[in-house]
Amino acid sequence: MIFNFLSGYADGFILFNLFRYTTFRAGAACMTALFFSLFFGPAIINWLRSFQNGGQPIRSDGPEGHILTKKGTPTMGGVLILTALLGATLLWADLRSGLIWAVMLVTLAYGLLGFWDDWLKVTKRNTKGVSGRAKLAVQAGGGLLAAIWITWLMPSQISTHLAIPFFKDVMINFSIFFPVLAMLVMMGASNAVNLTDGLDGLATVPVMIAAAVFALIAYLVGNRVFADYLQLNGVPGTSELAVFCAAMVGAGLGFLWFNAPPARVFMGDTGSLALGGALGAVAVATKHEIVLAIVGGLFVVETVSVVIQVFWYKRTGRRVFLMAPLHHHFEKKGWAEPTIVIRFWIIAMILALVGLSTLKIR
Repeated sequence: MIFNFLSGYADGFILFNLFRYTTFRAGAACMTALFFSLFFGPAIINWLRSFQNGGQPIRSDGPEGHILTKKGTPTMGGVLILTALLGATLLWADLRSGLIWAVMLVTLAYGLLGFWDDWLKVTKRNTKGVSGRAKLAVQAGGGLLAAIWITWLMPSQISTHLAIPFFKDVMINFSIFFPVLAMLVMMGASNAVNLTDGLDGLATVPVMIAAAVFALIAYLVGNRVFADYLQLNGVPGTSELAVFCAAMVGAGLGFLWFNAPPARVFMGDTGSLALGGALGAVAVATKHEIVLAIVGGLFVVETVSVVIQVFWYKRTGRRVFLMAPLHHHFEKKGWAEPTIVIRFWIIAMILALVGLSTLKIR
């Protein structure tokens, strides 16, 4: 909004020329989202606490310590994240970009789904929320709509192709089925982040790390000079998604201030479903879907641990892990929560570096 309003005056006022630079607006979006979160965070947390009467329901079959340490903590903190993220994006991004609107559509749709799920949990005082079928249906509908939109906005020669990391000229053409693949990427990322969000700060920092990586990827892919130099598949307009990703980092930092142990608020499905879906949408728009699986490998491992646990239990009646997702397994083994969280953060950073290496190794 600021860009669209002030960039036209850049020729007359040198200072306004700053708003033409994506890097400046990305930094401004990050700081705006951060300051918004820090300033309005206490008020939003008090508002959430006012109608939740006991906070987020705690699973009776979960780690025993959660009943003592997390009882009474309000959930739906994703409201704070999404307000800061979308507000900063609207303020600093070029709103003529269709990709910005498509990614925000996924973020908002999945956020509203998560809000509905959290609302049912806190009002009915159970951990079930929205049924699995309804949740998948909404995710599929919103994801498919955004996938078709993103595909339509891309250059025709790569719009339906899946890029393979480490190979500069290898792309798989999925033709009319690509929007379905893109939808599955968004749904998978959304649910993977949701499964990871089980300890204070565990999902927040890996999401910020992934967002920072994709801010760089979006900027490079959207810049023809850098894209040609690195032999990337250039997608005009994706550089604006760097502003969105930077805002996600800022919103995550602000939320982490209140989510740091002992947490004053949990992001809930409102935040986890939306942030995962947003990362998936950005990965599709930048043609780096497989790289997301590398950068977000922590989310993949957490999801796979649940799949293995469910599959093996149904076949044999026995469990592979003491509890799934994987972070709860280590809790059951006696690891302290900060130990698990920090070690998982380290793993997320290592995977981010591996993902970044795909930009040059071709």
